[in-house]
Parts: sequence; C-alpha cells; structure tokens
Amino acid sequence: MSNELIAIAMLWLFVFVYSVAASIDFGTGFWSMIYRNHEQSRATNIANRYLSPSWEVTNVFIVLIVIGLVCFFPGATFTLGTVLLIPGSLILLLLSIRSAFLVYSHSVEGYEKQLTIVSGISGLLIPALLILVLPITQGGFIGMEKGHEELLLGKLLTSASGLSFAAFAISSTFFLSSLLLADYSRVANEPEAYRLYRRDAILNGPLSFFIALALVASMKGEAPWLYTNLLGELNVLLVSAAAFFIGYTALWWPGGPRSKLLGRPRIAVVCIVIQYLLASYAYGKAHLPYIVYPHVTIESAFTHPNTFRALFVSYIVGFALLTPGFIFFWRMFMKDKRYLRQS
Repeated sequence: MSNELIAIAMLWLFVFVYSVAASIDFGTGFWSMIYRNHEQSRATNIANRYLSPSWEVTNVFIVLIVIGLVCFFPGATFTLGTVLLIPGSLILLLLSIRSAFLVYSHSVEGYEKQLTIVSGISGLLIPALLILVLPITQGGFIGMEKGHEELLLGKLLTSASGLSFAAFAISSTFFLSSLLLADYSRVANEPEAYRLYRRDAILNGPLSFFIALALVASMKGEAPWLYTNLLGELNVLLVSAAAFFIGYTALWWPGGPRSKLLGRPRIAVVCIVIQYLLASYAYGKAHLPYIVYPHVTIESAFTHPNTFRALFVSYIVGFALLTPGFIFFWRMFMKDKRYLRQS
C-alpha cells in the first residue's frame, strides 16, 4: 500500500468515526428538544444524560480531520479552503452556537426550553451542511471566476445530489441517534423511553435506506464517473444492505430471558454501524484517486514522504495516548449502570 493510500485511508477513517459519533450527538440534541414535555417517559433525561459527557469528545475528531487534511494533503487545502469558505464558516458558527447553548441550557434557570430548542435546531442543520462537502468533491459545483475557483452555491443547493446528501444526513442523524438512545434507555431501565426511541428507529430506518438509494441514483446524472466506480463495489454494497436488514430486524427480536421489552437494540446498533462502515468504504474506494474531481488527486496533493512518515508516527503515538482515555470514557459514561440509572 502506498503512502498516499495509507494517508487517505486514515483520513477517511477519521471522517467515518466523526460522521457516526456526530450524527448520534446531533440527533440526541434534537430528541432532547422534541421530548422535552414528555415527562412521563423520561426520554429527555436519557438524551441529556448521553449528551452531557459526549459532545465535547465528538469535537476531537473534527479537529483530527482538519489537521490530517492540512498535513497529509496540503495540495488540496487551497481548493477546499476556497470553495468551502461560506459553508465552512456557517458550520463553525453553528457549532459555536450549539456548544454554547448546550452549556447554558443546563445552567440558566428560566431559559432552558429556548436554549434547548436553539441547540436542537442548530444541531440538525450542521450535518446537512457538513455532508455537502461530498457532492462538492464529486465535481460540477466549482466554477472559475477571474482565474479563481469559487463554489456554485446556488447550483449545489438546488441539485439532486446536494438535496439527496442533505436529506440523507438528516435521516441518518435521526436513525443512528434513536437507535443508540433505545439501547441507552434499555440499559438505564427506562422502558417508556426505550419504546419511544425504538419507535423512532423503526420509522427512520427505512427512510434513511431509501434516501441512500435516491442519493446513489442522483450520481448517475451528476457524477457518472463516481456512479460507474460505485457499481464496481456492488458486492460490498450488497453486504452493507444485508447488515442493515439484520440490524433493522433485530428491533423485533425477543428481548431475552431477563427482559420483557421487544428488540435487541445493541445488536441493531452494531449491525447498522457495520452497514455504514461498508457503505463508506465502497464510496471512498469509488472516489479514488480524486480528492476533488477532476483536478485534485491524492498523488498531486500529497505531502513530502519524509513529512508523511513523521506525521504518521505522531498520529500513532497520539492515538496510543488517547485510546486509554476513550476506553475510560466508554466504561464510565456508557457502561456504568450507576450513572445510567441515576435520577
């Protein structure tokens, strides 16, 4: 495997981890807003209990993505920095608003509802804007004005690809977050919250799946090169669809001898994450060798080999230091039943 492939594989892994973690994080904020007045189910309490420690950790990965892109592929930063100036600025603004409002929504008496609504809505807009990076890199939305590259924002926002990607981001946010919160509610012994989130997962699962099919269909007309390459990964996509089917049907499996609740949300979460991982692998492989079609490739944008080796070692050492912290975080906030079942 070449240095370029190792670097882009690492960067794509960061993108995948952040996409899943952020979808759950943003969706949890939305459900916290939706079920705020549903006190008998304690669904908002469950959502806030997950959000409280997790949203700061999620932001670590977006930093890793930006640093990895600048360090490993400096040749791509000029093009991406230029065309993503407006959407990138909006994303940073919304992230700042959401982070601030999440903090104050738990500490400012009398304004909790308004602050929760703002953080919930802003959290819904962020994934829709973030995912627009993908259709931009597929080509057709970057024009030249006086010798400079610029984003054709109007064309992007009215295109089938742009709308499909945005809809997919929102539906996936709903689906992934409701799945994890269903599992979280089950472990926390909150049956009413579990039934609500299980229902939401059942509703949003097929929606996200069919929107994904529409997304792939939109590529045929707007990014035929990518559509053709993606058909070459059909076997991976079929396995991904099978993982979705297993995960989705797990919501109807018997809950086990110690539970009266219907469904196995933990199995569903694992299978759906595998489904997204396989689909992301197929999309990423089909996108190669381009970072931004048709001008920026992983070879043309790559850093010096000596710089890559130094950075790669730095990332390995960094992850060796961070991994125990992530494991500790998981055990403390995601598996500690004393925390999960607190009032």
